[in-house]
Amino acid sequence: MQDNATEVTAADIARLAGVGRAAVSNWRRRHADFPKPVGGTDTSPAFLLAEVEQWLRRQGKLVEVPLRERVWQQVSGHPESPAAALVQAGCVLLLVHERPTRWLEIAAGSDERLAALLPADLEQILTRRLGGTAASTEAGGPDGPRAVRVPAGPELLASAALLRGVAELAGGSGPRQTYEFLLDRFVDLRHHALTPPGLAELMADLAETVPGPGGDGGDGDRAAPRVVLDPACGTGALLRAAASRPHPEPVLLGQDSAPALAALAALRLALHTPGPVHTAPGDTLRADAFPAVRADAVLCHPPFNERNWGHEDLAYDPRWEYGFPARTESELAWVQHALARLKDTGTAVLLMPPAAASRRSGRRIRADLLRRGALRAVIALPAGSAPPHSLPLHLWVLRRPGVTPAQPRLLLVDTSGGTGGRPETDRREVRETALNAWRSFDRDGDVAEEPGRVRAVPVIDLLDDDVDLTPARHLPPPVTAQDTEQLTVVRERLGETLRRTAELAPLPPSDLAPAPGAGGPGPVTTVGELVRGGVLTLLQGGTGGRRGLPVLTDHDVLAGTAPSGALPDDGTGDEEPVVTRTGDVVLPVLGGEPVARVVGDEAAGAVLGRNLVLLRPDPDTLDSWFLAGFLRGTGNQRRASSFASTATRLDVRRLRVPRLPLEDQRRYGERFRALDEFEAALRQAAALGTRLVRGSYDALTDGVLPPV
Repeated sequence: MQDNATEVTAADIARLAGVGRAAVSNWRRRHADFPKPVGGTDTSPAFLLAEVEQWLRRQGKLVEVPLRERVWQQVSGHPESPAAALVQAGCVLLLVHERPTRWLEIAAGSDERLAALLPADLEQILTRRLGGTAASTEAGGPDGPRAVRVPAGPELLASAALLRGVAELAGGSGPRQTYEFLLDRFVDLRHHALTPPGLAELMADLAETVPGPGGDGGDGDRAAPRVVLDPACGTGALLRAAASRPHPEPVLLGQDSAPALAALAALRLALHTPGPVHTAPGDTLRADAFPAVRADAVLCHPPFNERNWGHEDLAYDPRWEYGFPARTESELAWVQHALARLKDTGTAVLLMPPAAASRRSGRRIRADLLRRGALRAVIALPAGSAPPHSLPLHLWVLRRPGVTPAQPRLLLVDTSGGTGGRPETDRREVRETALNAWRSFDRDGDVAEEPGRVRAVPVIDLLDDDVDLTPARHLPPPVTAQDTEQLTVVRERLGETLRRTAELAPLPPSDLAPAPGAGGPGPVTTVGELVRGGVLTLLQGGTGGRRGLPVLTDHDVLAGTAPSGALPDDGTGDEEPVVTRTGDVVLPVLGGEPVARVVGDEAAGAVLGRNLVLLRPDPDTLDSWFLAGFLRGTGNQRRASSFASTATRLDVRRLRVPRLPLEDQRRYGERFRALDEFEAALRQAAALGTRLVRGSYDALTDGVLPPV
């Protein structure tokens, strides 16, 4: 079962051998028998994986590659495309998930037998789970053409090694986790902007809320299957969140302009829910695949700032009940599309750029949405909640007007300021603030005002020349006498921190004795050699784990904060988690910032997140602080980094460490530990100083403090 067709780049070869790309270039120049390129370009040639592995094995340079990495190499180097390979893999994983014994029967024979038998079984299972047929040609609903085409026999034969590897990987990790791992890698490879799981859960919860007495109906419609639509579904994050709601499995409908994403979303959803799933490829605004659907919920993260959304072709489209959107208002086109696909008792939740709430070109449509009661809430999120991470995005909650009298008020919620605490605490507070405010407003038509956070604003107050719906504009942050007392406390804490920072400041080099040997030329080793010698254990971060465990993210390591990440609420992940222990050394591999952090008690027991590498030293041989300090050296990290792409990547195995007795290591370790304490004090002083300055400005400008 040779994987004859899979191609790899020089970077892939470097990962296989555990070396840098420069070493691969040297091998190509120095060894006449090095495999010849079979594709790619002059600057980025591609080689056959099978030939490369044979050559590395003959040279004794092949590092044992985990199965999951080998499977990903087969996906990323697939001769057709990574997307096509991932669709084929997803089809097989769905068969393994639903009919494992049948897969074992098919896989027991030769590759030729597998390729001959598999299409019929895949056609049967895809038709049952995803609707439609391979011969369907008419769109218009769940019985139209599905997004996933059954691969033909020759395609499956060329991918036989990949399909067997995927099934083997699923035997250990499970089909869902295996597909999530491959999908995550694919998303990273293609740089798709996805909706984060936590935000997807919040949007699904907002759409799930059933109005109480006086609202848009009750639970009478809940006997029928609940229909959830995402007209810009991407890889299905929002629909997956909706499928996890605590009621019978909904009917999931999705559409995406990228056929590959529509197919991948369908397979992902079919693996995660036993309910009906149907996705379709196509431009939703120009060629809606579900024109007759009236959904209970529409969830959407539309593309932002699109100029070519169909302005010239859709001038007389019946969906524009609230006005024809300007060319620059593609987001308002998506809003009206979502409203047009809602049933009267349904709810739509859309992720919107903040400019959509204030651009003058959209003010007439916003005004009509308010007058008719279609727009019920605008919730401002903290910056970083979703791509683009630099913007504090908004959530718009909408209902079809007509059945319910138009609400005389609009709910405005501003969570964009955060709490000033841990990021994970902020995310929980954002979620609780948004849900509690919406549920109260949805039930009663009003909500108790929280200064600077929550307010139900009369619609008439918003219908001015601008119709600016930005929550911060209508929720000015209050400053009270109590805040001035808090400023006093902050100032006292800042004074204490500055005194401690001065005490911890390192002495100038002129006041120190010369370093014992390791500061000058001397014997060194590398992390790779220490790993091979059993002195160090190297582990890669991922997304696996158990629900309830915090996740140490690369942002936490760079910022020196406690673990702030969270696993998906369903507890799924792509692998067995790596759980940190006190004394581990953690490094981020992306970004180029020279950081190495020793795990203390506050971070022990957390799951190691993505883009992190953990080094676990043998305490009888290596001191953790000594190791972290030398790994953090700027020159050391520069030598071990790759600058071939837009993002700097650190090859941890190439980092150098001096060979020193344990006693000398500990002396260095104490100095590095003291520097770490000094750095933490500086961070705290900067945070307190920022709070003091901001609070003083607010107190002066709001008249709480006099200018003397």
